[in-house]
Amino acid sequence: MPEANREYKDRLFKFIFGNPQNRAWTLSLYNAVNGTAYTDADSMHLTTIEDAVYMNMKNDVSFLVANTMNFYEQQSTFNPNMPMRFLIYAGMVYAKYIEQADSYHQYSSSQQKAPTPRCICFYNGKQDKEDKLVLSLRDSFDEEADIEVKVTMLNINYGRNRDLLEACQPLKEYSWFVAKVNENQKKYNDLEVAVDAAIDQMPEEYQIRVFLAENRAEVKRMCITEYNEVKTLAEERMEGRAEGRAEGRAEGRAEGRAEGRLEGGFAMLVSLVRKGLLSEDKAAVEANMTVSEFKKKAAVLAM
Repeated sequence: MPEANREYKDRLFKFIFGNPQNRAWTLSLYNAVNGTAYTDADSMHLTTIEDAVYMNMKNDVSFLVANTMNFYEQQSTFNPNMPMRFLIYAGMVYAKYIEQADSYHQYSSSQQKAPTPRCICFYNGKQDKEDKLVLSLRDSFDEEADIEVKVTMLNINYGRNRDLLEACQPLKEYSWFVAKVNENQKKYNDLEVAVDAAIDQMPEEYQIRVFLAENRAEVKRMCITEYNEVKTLAEERMEGRAEGRAEGRAEGRAEGRAEGRLEGGFAMLVSLVRKGLLSEDKAAVEANMTVSEFKKKAAVLAM
């Protein structure tokens, strides 16, 4: 399957828990993580970075509730560098918060109070990881640093962290869905079929079932994107190790890999357009082309 564009595509996790219409599910997730019982979803203020892409990164879900600024990220591959990503996300969100907050005066001679940050990474990759793992930014530096960020990584693979999943029904259902897609993919060897089947197999009483069914095309596109992201990251790691053993060919391999990523990304866009999962206008924008140029190149690809 060709590589997907990792820069602009949202994750299914964000689509479910970062969606304004699903505030109650987001609050349920917050309660499960923190052992609280808040019920007023309207009091929650979403602060997710929607319109800024920085260093090819876009955060999944962030929101303000009960004087805590919550940063939630989902990862399908284990990434020990998440604290650095959270540092960047937090800087952007707090900069916007300070700009808009009437009660925060950054040049005041008195200590100003700000919402307490909470950084949570929800992991559902295939590597076996602990139910709970704390990642620290200090591990990124050779010497003691003046900045620290701690990220709590929670394993949400189905069957792990049972108390957490039982405390948040939408999270449990999301975990079940991801596991069912993986199971179906082994059976059908086709990701789209696997996603369709998982939606249809989801128990009727599941809260997120109707939401996923109503947005079936978007859900499939997100699953395809994330699948290709994981596959591409794994391939790049393997290539990187191989290049380290053959330094003399490093430059040529890098050029070939870059060209392959560009062509693979375009082929993925064409595939999504042909399957009705993406419009030609949006595909052309992501390919940095006019619609006419996109059509011409797509026609050549089909020959």
